[in-house]
Amino acid sequence: MGRLTSLCLFCGSNVGDNPAFAEAADELGAAMAQAGVQLVYGGGHVGIMGVAAEAVMREGGRVVGFIPEHLTRLEAAYQGATELHVVENMHVRKFAMFERADAFVVFPGGFGTMDETFEILTWRQLGIHNKPIIIANIEGYWDPFLDLVDSMIARRFAKPVNRDLFTVVDDWTRILPTIEQELGRAGVGTVAADAAERL
Repeated sequence: MGRLTSLCLFCGSNVGDNPAFAEAADELGAAMAQAGVQLVYGGGHVGIMGVAAEAVMREGGRVVGFIPEHLTRLEAAYQGATELHVVENMHVRKFAMFERADAFVVFPGGFGTMDETFEILTWRQLGIHNKPIIIANIEGYWDPFLDLVDSMIARRFAKPVNRDLFTVVDDWTRILPTIEQELGRAGVGTVAADAAERL
């Protein structure tokens, strides 16, 4: 696949209980713009998603948002985005973000973030894609999720190889270098040949 040009961010429409979440989103957004990496996200202007989008635009980068019509009021669609697409529903939104991204990063968030994360993980497990997925475990936020994955494996509802579907980083500064490294590995960016081993 080559160099990272477009990164999809899954994150909360709230800022959470720790200022470190929004700070990391702001710093990542600025770094993306400076590196020429486009932000693809859910199109909102609130919470962590709004912080990241504003940071990218502030630094002269590109922001592409996809938001369902019914959420344009709840999540205050970011009219200042480079591209803002109002779509029919959540399914269309997720697929549109998938198509426009080279990789995915998961920041702290709630049910919506988990929905997006599990779907993109499942698609990778099934061999629909092999794009990098990074879990940004800021301040240990995703520790319970990682424990759940380990429990699924221990209880034989998932295979140990499924732990390799995603990469965990604790520091936002490792996100872009980690994705670049994964994109440079042979096989990434193609349909996984070993999907059957993950089922």
